[in-house]
Amino acid sequence: MIIGFGVWIISFVVLIILSGIKIVKEYERGVLFTLGKYSGVMKPGLRIVVPAVQSWERIDMRVKTIDVPSQDAITKDNVSVRVNAVLYYKVKDSSKAILEVEHFGYATSQLAQTTMRDVVGEVMLDDLLAGREKISQKIKVIVDKATDPWGIDVQSVELKDVELPQEMKRVLAAEAESEREKRAVIIKAGGELEAAKNLSKAASLLSSSDGALHLRTLQSLSDISADKNNTVVFAMPLEILRAFERFGKK
Repeated sequence: MIIGFGVWIISFVVLIILSGIKIVKEYERGVLFTLGKYSGVMKPGLRIVVPAVQSWERIDMRVKTIDVPSQDAITKDNVSVRVNAVLYYKVKDSSKAILEVEHFGYATSQLAQTTMRDVVGEVMLDDLLAGREKISQKIKVIVDKATDPWGIDVQSVELKDVELPQEMKRVLAAEAESEREKRAVIIKAGGELEAAKNLSKAASLLSSSDGALHLRTLQSLSDISADKNNTVVFAMPLEILRAFERFGKK
């Protein structure tokens, strides 16, 4: 009976030892507590945690992604918008992530939502639409600074979408259309001005050369006469008509 009791004791001790064996993966860290007090950080490898005396928290040190849900915000020029973003962060100090904040991932997400609304409220709509990278960088700096005491390193923040009200979309479309029409009118006017300059130079050159205008007229008649189905009324200078009259009298 004593032998059986000894075997039972040995088996119990072996089970306790086996239950205290922990494996920490390469991308993880373990925050160890002894009788409730912080004892240190367990690095990757095979580690022993004394049951009933010690406990530990497993922390993933890889980059994590937070999908910041859409937030209603009002820009500086009083336009209602809905914006969402994605935030990338990683734990740089596992002990602070456990000791300084409860549920560091949730806390970081809530901070990112609040910061995004505040930053969007400080900019004009045009700046929000045209300067997403600048605004994303500003959000990243604010969140990174606020999460430093938690041992969190914010890698980047990217605005994914800016949703505008239907009325504002129509206004922006009308504005863009007006701008395109303005550019079209300017380009057309510039073309007409360039054409007028070239015509003026051509007229000056033709008038300065004897017979040049007559040759140009004959060339135009030849080009038009290629289509025999049309009746063409062609205006000619009086000098050419008088020359034809004199030639006919002779």
